[in-house]
Amino acid sequence: MKKYFKLSSVLFIVLISLSSFTTETNSPTNDPSFKPMADTAAFHAKLNEMSKKLTSLESDFVQEKNLSILSEVISSKGHFYFKKPGTLKWEYNNPFTYIIVINNGKISIKDDGKINKIDMSANKMFQEINTKILDMLQGSILNNTTDFKFKFFENEKFYLIDATPISKGMKDYFKTINIYFDKKDLSVSKLKMMELSGDYTDIIFSNKKQNQGISNEVFNLK
Repeated sequence: MKKYFKLSSVLFIVLISLSSFTTETNSPTNDPSFKPMADTAAFHAKLNEMSKKLTSLESDFVQEKNLSILSEVISSKGHFYFKKPGTLKWEYNNPFTYIIVINNGKISIKDDGKINKIDMSANKMFQEINTKILDMLQGSILNNTTDFKFKFFENEKFYLIDATPISKGMKDYFKTINIYFDKKDLSVSKLKMMELSGDYTDIIFSNKKQNQGISNEVFNLK
């Protein structure tokens, strides 16, 4: 069971991080409460403004993996941290401990008490991954146009961006990726990654805290 969480975590970080988007407004998702976004330009402007003001972000999260071969949903919980200019931490703490940290040009992974480190300065791919992760968190990812086609929707509570893969590599794995932004503060409330097989992963964020300060010690793995 644990391997599914690891695979989902890596796929999320790599595929989201390597992606960039073009924009389009079309039919809504299968949730009838969502309608095409009335003003995408205004949404972009709001997101850019939020990005300029954001200094730190932390949140609880629940990751739910729905596999067609299993009758039950595989669920894990953890805590997420982000601090400008470029420090990131995903900490799974239930039902197991698994930590991913991007800090000072290095990716560190702690699994079963062991820490592995990768120097991003020696690997252009990891540099690109880090850049795209930060672009997504800060909203600037919307300015890029390569791997995805974007559709914009909204309901009373959320802005929804539906990202459909257009590059060959992404088409081989994902049907679409949905990003839900809370209208109150434009923070990401949910990510939904739908695979071609029909399997999908939800990552739901709660107890979000913006610009409340995070100690550098949080990002040091021991």
